[in-house]
Amino acid sequence: MKIYLRLLQYIKPYMPRLVLAVICIIFASAANLYVPWILKDVIDEVLTQKDMVKLNTIAAGIIAIYFLRGIFFYGQTYLMSFIGQRVVIDIREGIYRHMQRLELAYYEKRKTGTLMSYITNDVAALQGALIDSLIEMVTEGMILIGSVAAMFYLDWKLSLLTFITMPLIAHTMKIFGKKMRSASATLQERTADITSVLQESISAERVIKSFVREDFEIDRFNRQNFSNFRAQMRTAQLTATLTPMIEFLAAIGVTVIIWLGGREVIEGQLTAGALIAFLIYAVNISNPVKRLSRVYSNIQKALAAADRIFAVLDTKPEIKDAPDAIALPSIKGHVTFDKVGFAYKEGEPVLQNVDIDAAPGQMVAIVGPSGAGKTTIANLIPRFYDVTEGCIAIDGFDIRTVTIASLREQIGIVPQETVLFNGTVYDNILYGDLNASEEQVIAAAKAGNAHKFIIDMPEGYQTQIGERGSKLSGGQRQRIAIARAILKNPQVLILDEATSALDTESEQLVQEALDKLMIGRTSFVIAHRLSTVQRADMILVMEKGRIAERGTHEELLEQGGLYSKLHQVQFKSND
Repeated sequence: MKIYLRLLQYIKPYMPRLVLAVICIIFASAANLYVPWILKDVIDEVLTQKDMVKLNTIAAGIIAIYFLRGIFFYGQTYLMSFIGQRVVIDIREGIYRHMQRLELAYYEKRKTGTLMSYITNDVAALQGALIDSLIEMVTEGMILIGSVAAMFYLDWKLSLLTFITMPLIAHTMKIFGKKMRSASATLQERTADITSVLQESISAERVIKSFVREDFEIDRFNRQNFSNFRAQMRTAQLTATLTPMIEFLAAIGVTVIIWLGGREVIEGQLTAGALIAFLIYAVNISNPVKRLSRVYSNIQKALAAADRIFAVLDTKPEIKDAPDAIALPSIKGHVTFDKVGFAYKEGEPVLQNVDIDAAPGQMVAIVGPSGAGKTTIANLIPRFYDVTEGCIAIDGFDIRTVTIASLREQIGIVPQETVLFNGTVYDNILYGDLNASEEQVIAAAKAGNAHKFIIDMPEGYQTQIGERGSKLSGGQRQRIAIARAILKNPQVLILDEATSALDTESEQLVQEALDKLMIGRTSFVIAHRLSTVQRADMILVMEKGRIAERGTHEELLEQGGLYSKLHQVQFKSND
């Protein structure tokens, strides 16, 4: 109930519409309650007394009531659909907004398909609970209450005997509700697993085909699909068991009414019309009870999805603005690391006692073997992670004391794996500064050595580049990413092996663009190829999370340490 009440909080902004919708539901339900009473009058008055005036009045009343019922039914359906759809949109927007605020570590610990399932499958599961189930719950609840009131009015003794089965029905629904919720939670997890497998396989089709693993992936998908099937059947089994059990218990109550009510008619204690009306109201009770049991099952399924959604919404961002955080003013780019330490897991340090002093406009290269901590240093500057020891400052401001947005707005990143969005070339460059003019976009493309190949494309800057830039070569994607960074005009620049995956010709074009981009900016260049960092003002050689050596290219070669060995290995390999 606590979770369902939390869901209903999303309805608050639409309360006036909800009140109007409930009024429509009440009047639409009232029409169903009026019909048994009409039949009572027809049997006891019209047929017995042969009263044509009464018959005409009843006939006109039925037509008028059902005409009004149609209007109220339209009102309830439209208004509840509006409220339900708006609530679903609000929840989906809320969970997406919250996920955008979570740190990188949150995404790295979870499958992409599972995260997608929260916004698609889980939110869709709530839709039925907030629209159809709510309408049915109010409608059947009104019919149930009205029918019970009418039954007690007609014969209170017979009514009391009828409700012998009610505690049994309530207890049965409680037991099955717990099982249904557990089964529904499992079903949501299996559905998320299917989404995850689909996302992985579709995004890795090139790898799958190159290793001829189509049959392996089909088997993997079939296993997940069958797991989903078993979860579906477990849910169906519970639903199929609950409904007939409720119907059987309700039938016992109806049987008691027929036997005792028939005896009262025979003995003259009850009119035939009143017994017919009483039986219809009793059926009106059994149907709502049966339907409410189905609604209860649907709500339990929705609550399983709500558990997962609220688990995401209740996740607190680990990387967030301090309560007294200030906006970082325009910076010159003086970046310092003061005895910085960092660990992804407690007790397993990745960086230890790192000291860096990068003056404005300097190019700092970070080299070393894989796993030495190079990329971790790059991730700490824009606060993708927070240091566990020491401090990082820009222009004297501890980056933990300024707002994340103002910090990242002044940092540009060109990663090894370029990420472009499904859209036009123009839109992808504009992503660097959404307020930039067309002239500024074109100027950035020219500076990034991208303008020439863009204008040679069929639609120039308006060419669609496909998902993740699939219609472009690696070098073209990288140059668009550089143009995007140029348009952002950051004062601190991070290049994470930006040319390592390119061929020689593409690398030369990209390197020229990077050289233009780095002018006047503090640059941190992570590289495996030492040929790209020889002109760096300072080279940091990382080993096992520590800075093993530092200096210029010539100074490090003279020292004859790790850098010199790496340099000899690479250039012998090239020769």
